[in-house]
Amino acid sequence: MKKVLIDTNIYSLAMKGDGKVVDTLRSIDLIGFSAISVGELYSGFKGGSREAGNREELNIFLDSPRVVIHSIDVETADFYASILNNLKLAGTPIPTNDIWIAAVAFQQGYKIFTKDRHFNLIPGLAQF
Repeated sequence: MKKVLIDTNIYSLAMKGDGKVVDTLRSIDLIGFSAISVGELYSGFKGGSREAGNREELNIFLDSPRVVIHSIDVETADFYASILNNLKLAGTPIPTNDIWIAAVAFQQGYKIFTKDRHFNLIPGLAQF
């Protein structure tokens, strides 16, 4: 079974009709999505002129039986702390929200599907 956590940018590209991203998402059996990504999207929606429509579109996506939304808990926080510490020691900081998203991927055993190259700086993070 293909089990993949998608980054916020993958959702955005899919909604913009990126054919390669859409085709890839169609091939995934279980799509993980972080509450952090939901927050990033809500923030973007509030800054735009289509907030209600964008929220409705997101809700339809999240209601798919293939999509699982993952919240943040104490175990996620432990993964976050380890990732952040390792990145600090290596001198390779990345955006905080992306560390949380990576923490969810580790915690839940997902490969991550993203277009952000800085995820490559996280040792052991499997990418799709």
